[in-house]
Amino acid sequence: MSSDPRTTTFRGSSNDFNLTGLSSQVPYYREALYTILDYQVETAEDNGGGGSGSSNGKGKNDLPNKALLSHSAELLYGLIHARYIVSKGGMTAMASKFERSEFGICPRYYCDGMHLIPVGATDIPGQETVRLYCPCCNDIYLPSSSRYLNIDGAYFGTTFPGLLVKMFPEIENQCKLRINKVNQDNFGLRLFGFRIHESSASGPRMKWLRQFPVGPEEKKEFDDCELTIPTVVDSDYEITASEDLQGEADLDDDRTMASEGM
Repeated sequence: MSSDPRTTTFRGSSNDFNLTGLSSQVPYYREALYTILDYQVETAEDNGGGGSGSSNGKGKNDLPNKALLSHSAELLYGLIHARYIVSKGGMTAMASKFERSEFGICPRYYCDGMHLIPVGATDIPGQETVRLYCPCCNDIYLPSSSRYLNIDGAYFGTTFPGLLVKMFPEIENQCKLRINKVNQDNFGLRLFGFRIHESSASGPRMKWLRQFPVGPEEKKEFDDCELTIPTVVDSDYEITASEDLQGEADLDDDRTMASEGM
């Protein structure tokens, strides 16, 4: 597979777990499954009729046409593929493709050619095409190749990248090596040799994406925030809220430094 699920070795079609719930998502599910398994399926053209092309209220003589059957088979294959790649065998196969960089590399310079992982923005088919996830900067990119434009993101799903990184800890180690190799102080825009402060409107506000917890206190804070929302003390919140309100009162978006001198 060069990141195309249709060229992946088809496995698990006879596994009931991989097929659970798919009959309600795929029209002409049984006929589509037989098509994938390379069985002979009777269509409306073979029966000499045009076919209604609808799976609702399918009668005895209601057969799918070839176009609808082909679409249903592709949809079913993609949904089975999304379930297969999160299994043990599928994760191993996809990890091999990740090592060979078959899905491309991250375009960011400081990621140092980190290999990308395919991901879907949603698990619902027909919503978004496949995207590429970088475990180093934790960002998602649009594929540069046009071959990805016809691949549904639901054929990979939203679970696969996180599960792959957790199952193979060496991926996180590769990210840490790349991050530690780069001096973070040299990252960001400069004006006449001076770094732009990150609190500036044009500063490197996304720098936190490339940061990892350092020290036991930061690691504990990270673990506490990973699964739950940290609690905020009321007194601290009131002080912060009052400061924000005071700052908003003094802020006038319509004024500039040039108008102050007039």
